[in-house]
Amino acid sequence: MLNRRSMREISQMRQAGQLVRSAHAAVAKAIKPGITTRELDATVEQLFDEAGAIPLFKGYPGPVPFPTVTCTSVNEAVVHGIPNDRPLQVGDIVSVDTGCKIDGWCGDAAVTHSIGEVSEDVRRLLDVTQASLSLAIELLAKKERWSDVAREMQAMIEGAGLAVVKQFVGHGIGREMHEAPQVPNFVSRTLLEKEDFRLKTGLVLAIEPMVCLGNDKVRCLSDQWTQVTIDGSFSAHFEHTVALTPDGPELLTG
Repeated sequence: MLNRRSMREISQMRQAGQLVRSAHAAVAKAIKPGITTRELDATVEQLFDEAGAIPLFKGYPGPVPFPTVTCTSVNEAVVHGIPNDRPLQVGDIVSVDTGCKIDGWCGDAAVTHSIGEVSEDVRRLLDVTQASLSLAIELLAKKERWSDVAREMQAMIEGAGLAVVKQFVGHGIGREMHEAPQVPNFVSRTLLEKEDFRLKTGLVLAIEPMVCLGNDKVRCLSDQWTQVTIDGSFSAHFEHTVALTPDGPELLTG
């Protein structure tokens, strides 16, 4: 069952989305060589606390509850990285993913940052991953079904010689962070036969391509959360919460 939100509800969701946007702006301002991901996490936690928002990630259930308000995934980490005290170095990339709830409504977004100069291949990884998200948002107003969007995202990514992570996908979002539908960044038999959906006004989606320089296989570290590429290749992650409105797609976190 897909939730289709009214324009009034979408307007209420905008508050959480804009606070998530502010969190990412604060991270972008603070990030530099020598800073730690734990310090970046503290910046976001303070911002959410001052706004009276509920962090969506901290305490999220799993083998152990997730301990922080952000996921900070460095270099070969794809998603769900736990902030720590390792100083970021020139040449690193770090994906910062966070979300919050305000007045019962959620927002969720991710950005991958480069620390100083990075290699040409890594720059291509960041550019293509972000471009695939922009493409998806643009196509929401032009396509009838999500599979049509996912197919073009996958073609852009693989056409650039990169790999789409298939173990993790985007999701619907609203009263809860994770709602139906599943929103993959690739086309599969499961999507075409069971999980595809029409792009209708009122849907609110967290679209989040995850892309690797090497292959798409990942494994979980002993902290029971951090997912890294098996081949050690760098990975990037960009995400927006997007509402489908009568006037076209609206970035609630943009």
